[in-house]
Amino acid sequence: DGSVVTWGHPDYGGNSSSVQDQLKNVQQLQATTFAFAAILADGSVVTWGHPDYGGNSSSVQDQLKNVQQLQATTFAFAAILADGSV
Repeated sequence: DGSVVTWGHPDYGGNSSSVQDQLKNVQQLQATTFAFAAILADGSVVTWGHPDYGGNSSSVQDQLKNVQQLQATTFAFAAILADGSV
């Protein structure tokens, strides 16, 4: 049904309660070492986990629209948008 269940260390993505109400219709998940990012059906992105590892996307949230794919490294995420930009 596109929902997400998390467990593990609460500081590193194991607790998604702060974003649980946003985690609906999840299409894809990616993870850095200590954070997760979810693409929703509407092309938006929800992140949680350690902010230094990509868990806080507030500074780029306005750009995370029409996301087609996410890629992750140890410390960061990159989003490919519908127009092919990154």
